[in-house]
Amino acid sequence: MHFPGWLAQGIAQGFVDVPQPYNGRVRRVSLLPTDVHTVVLWSKDFQPLLHGAGGARQALARFDQVFCHLTITGLGSTGLEPNIRPWQEVAAQLPELVEFAGDPRRVSVRYDPLVHWYEGDQVHSNLEFAEPILRTVSAAGITAVRISFATLYGKVRKRKGWRWHDPTPQQRLAITCDLVRLARGLGLSLYACSQSDLLAAGALPSRCIDGQLLAALHPRGLPAAAGKDAGQRRDCGCTPSVDIGSYAMRCPNGCRYCYANPRVGGLRASARL
Repeated sequence: MHFPGWLAQGIAQGFVDVPQPYNGRVRRVSLLPTDVHTVVLWSKDFQPLLHGAGGARQALARFDQVFCHLTITGLGSTGLEPNIRPWQEVAAQLPELVEFAGDPRRVSVRYDPLVHWYEGDQVHSNLEFAEPILRTVSAAGITAVRISFATLYGKVRKRKGWRWHDPTPQQRLAITCDLVRLARGLGLSLYACSQSDLLAAGALPSRCIDGQLLAALHPRGLPAAAGKDAGQRRDCGCTPSVDIGSYAMRCPNGCRYCYANPRVGGLRASARL
C-alpha cells in the first residue's frame, strides 16, 4: 500500500483535498470519523499498512470499519508486475489482514485482471495461477473473489515490449465457467467486476463498494447508501462512495497493463470512503 503517511496525515487533519481529473477543481473530503461510514482500501500489498508504515494503521483505528480489497494476479515480480512481490508472499498476509479488518467478510481478493499476452506465437496468461491462489484465499476464510478481463486501452496497447491478446466473448465465457466451477468447489463466490457479459457464465455481479453489505457488517449497524453510484461505469455495481485517490498520485508498481497514470505503467493508489 503506497502513500500511508499521506493517508495518516489526512486523517489527523480531518480532511483531504482531492483534485478532480477532468475539470481541475479541488474537492475537500471530510475524514472525520463522524462523517465516514467505512474506509475501503485497494492494494496489491498491504504489508506497509499492517506493519504500521506512516502511522496509517494507528490512524485507521479511529474509524468504525475498514474494508480491504487485496489484488493477487499471480504476476508479481514478473515483467508485467515488476515491482510487486511474488504472489505467495503477498497472499501470506491474508490471515493478518483478516485480523486487522476484524471479519473475513471485510476482505475481498481481486484475482483481477485476467491478462493475456504473446510470447512469440504463443498466448500466455495468468490463468495458471487460478487454482493455487483461490485455494489460498479459501484457506484464509475469505469467501469473495472478484475477476475481470484486462481492458486494453490505447495507452496500454502502445506500451513497448508487449503484444497483447484479447480473448473473444466466447473464450471469456468459457474461462469464466471454469473459474466459477473452481471457486464453488472451494466455497468461494466469484464476482465479475464491471463486465456484465460474464454473468451468463455463472459469475455474480460485483459491488466492490456494497452499501448493503457494509451496513450489515458495521459494528453499530449504521445504514449506508444502497443505490448505484452514478459516477461509475454503466456495468459497475458499486453503491455511492467518495474516491480520495487521484491521478496525481503516481504509483510505482509498474504494472504494464495499467489504465491509469503510472510512473512506469503502474496502478492508481486509492481509498474510498
